[in-house]
Amino acid sequence: MKEVKYPHVHVQLVGLDGNAFYILGRCRKAMRDADCTKEQIDEFVGKAMEGDYDHLLRTCMDYFEIN
Repeated sequence: MKEVKYPHVHVQLVGLDGNAFYILGRCRKAMRDADCTKEQIDEFVGKAMEGDYDHLLRTCMDYFEIN
């Protein structure tokens, strides 16, 4: 099983709106709730927005535990 960057951050994405901005918002909120720093959040958002929708989803899976 692959290790994620922030295993203490859990994001519920399964069965929810698949809009890219909605996904980014859910991830940012989960990071804030888990006491991640602004720099950590900015790093994630920058990385997630580097590519297309599939890149966004792969980045989420690389950074967080996805439910």
